[in-house]
Amino acid sequence: MSSQPLQMVNASTRAVLANVTSEDMTKSTPCASWDVAGLINHLIGAQGFFAAGVKGEAPSGEEVDYAAGDYLAAFDEAAGALAESFDAEGVMQSMVKMPFGEMPAGAVMGLAMNDTFTHGWDLAKATGQSTDIAPALAAQILEQAKSSIQDAFRGDDGAAPFGLEQECPDGACAADQLAAFLGRDVS
Repeated sequence: MSSQPLQMVNASTRAVLANVTSEDMTKSTPCASWDVAGLINHLIGAQGFFAAGVKGEAPSGEEVDYAAGDYLAAFDEAAGALAESFDAEGVMQSMVKMPFGEMPAGAVMGLAMNDTFTHGWDLAKATGQSTDIAPALAAQILEQAKSSIQDAFRGDDGAAPFGLEQECPDGACAADQLAAFLGRDVS
């Protein structure tokens, strides 16, 4: 297994990020804890968080305001470093110690994919872009999320990794279904 699925997620989120403008930074997002600038900072910082775990390092804890600079270049650098960390010899057969527990590297990559894709959806929703993002990839991530996210991981925004599942209109695209499953209001 390689980082190719993660790289596909990064490409879909990058396409959304490329359409975010400086005028969008103060807009609200589906994540009540963050405006667009805060979400960009989280999105890029999370790449470093996951890469540190894969490398057996503690997360830096440093808060960087990526949104104030060339956030697209910062995303490219961080996403590339994360993909490289998963492609290192033997990593995908290893266990990874994360601050929330030890798990197989493949599961950590799945978390990184889910986080990156879903926050790409959040950015699209917040900035008026189409949320019908990478349909086949969204369907794959939705299937993975439904098999791995337990109710114990759900709660209020900022208090739990995932929100309570929300209603989703019939015929909604896979990315909207994923967002609703993870607690986003897709209406």
